[in-house]
Amino acid sequence: MSIECSGPGLTRKPEVGQSLFEKSAQRIGDAKRLCQAILCALLAVVVPGTAAERRPNVLFIVVDDLGYGDLGCYGGKDIPTPQLDALAAGGVRFTSGYVTAPFCAASRAALLTGRYQTRFGFEFNPIGAKNAAPGIGLPVEEKTIADRLREVGYATALVGKWHLGGTAPFHPQRRGFDEFFGFLHEGHFYVPPPWSGVTTWLRRKTLPDGGKGRWTSPDGRIVLSTHLGSNEHEYDADNPLLRSSQPFEEKANLTDAFAREACDFIGRHKTQPWFLYLAYNAVHSPMQGADAYMAKFAHIEDIQRRIFAAMLAHLDDSVGKVLAQLRESGVEENTFVVFLSDNGGPTKELTSSNAPLRGGKGELWEGGIRVPFIVSWRNHIAGRRVVDAPVVSMDATATALDVGGADSGKAKRDGIDLLSLLSSKTAELPDRTLCWRVGNKNALRSGDWKLIRDGNEWQLYDLAHDIRESANLAATEPARVQQMSSLWDQWNAEQIEPLWK
Repeated sequence: MSIECSGPGLTRKPEVGQSLFEKSAQRIGDAKRLCQAILCALLAVVVPGTAAERRPNVLFIVVDDLGYGDLGCYGGKDIPTPQLDALAAGGVRFTSGYVTAPFCAASRAALLTGRYQTRFGFEFNPIGAKNAAPGIGLPVEEKTIADRLREVGYATALVGKWHLGGTAPFHPQRRGFDEFFGFLHEGHFYVPPPWSGVTTWLRRKTLPDGGKGRWTSPDGRIVLSTHLGSNEHEYDADNPLLRSSQPFEEKANLTDAFAREACDFIGRHKTQPWFLYLAYNAVHSPMQGADAYMAKFAHIEDIQRRIFAAMLAHLDDSVGKVLAQLRESGVEENTFVVFLSDNGGPTKELTSSNAPLRGGKGELWEGGIRVPFIVSWRNHIAGRRVVDAPVVSMDATATALDVGGADSGKAKRDGIDLLSLLSSKTAELPDRTLCWRVGNKNALRSGDWKLIRDGNEWQLYDLAHDIRESANLAATEPARVQQMSSLWDQWNAEQIEPLWK
């Protein structure tokens, strides 16, 4: 039996001149339409698989300062990451996954809006006291993915790092998130002073003995290093851990606390579609390795590397707990999961690896903007796939909005829906260019070609044959440089000046 659930109104007045037969037929038709409407309403309630029930949950897991080559599934050798490797095996792993900026805040601004952050002036990274300066944050005119998904009935939550404005107008709960547990600035110590249960590595300009190099406290709990010539940032200054807008005293390591809060949110929203932005501060400094994980990597002689290994393994287990909660809540098959790092790894600071790429955090070489990027949606996209087509974080946003049924603002998006690529091994992405601007650092990728400059002349690299960006081909390919630089100029003309520096 076919049932038409839309159409004319249920009742109408007989037209003048209708016969009794015609009036009776009209009443029968009205009754039939009423029955159809009632039956459709009942089907919507009791039949599994209706449109409302099929809307997937959306889980964005964003980690901080993870290098391209840190995970086992991306070539990492000395630090096992079984949980994230399993996520990649069950979904799609992108080998040319990009973010729009080589540092935290600007990258996140693009991810959460689906638009280049330079379109609205969020070009640079606010750190320290600048986080609390008036007017610095994600412009209030820009709608976030949380705004758009909440408009179509999703419950929304942010657990972890915000870094998109530390004053009242920019608070996450004014930017589309129903719930917030985390901190507002660029970083946070993982445990409160006196840092019990962890080994802490801190940068210093000068050691306690007045010298340079490395210093270790008598109990081995604190290691100071002058190798970067700077002091550790005052991450916790005017930056309390918050539940909603109220300071919260957390006893657990933040990597554990964020998993706990994420699992709690998932468990409480089994009957409503939800969007969870789980934004870990791991493996961002300050480096603090928990005792159990330090013991696991006791064989690593270099204490800095050992702490990093402890932090990454801890992060991997934490993500595993969240993924297990999806299974326990019965929503694994109905949850669209995106995992990525916000930028490349800062190797000297953390010992992170961007191998085999050149450069790292803060740079537009591949090591600063090409990141681990995994998408999983059990039984909706084929697992064990590796895709080399260039994608960007804003594509994850566009895809999540489309699968969630949030169509508003589509014309303003810079990302594209990846669902056809994810669900079919034969689908291809349309030709497009990806662009970057951080002051006088500029770059563009078109096909396999990369154009990059740092205040000087353009350099050209063939990424298909030179992923390490070691052979500058600008002199032998002047026509290509001219063509690609013109594309960058066209894109740049659409961007605005930064709102702060």
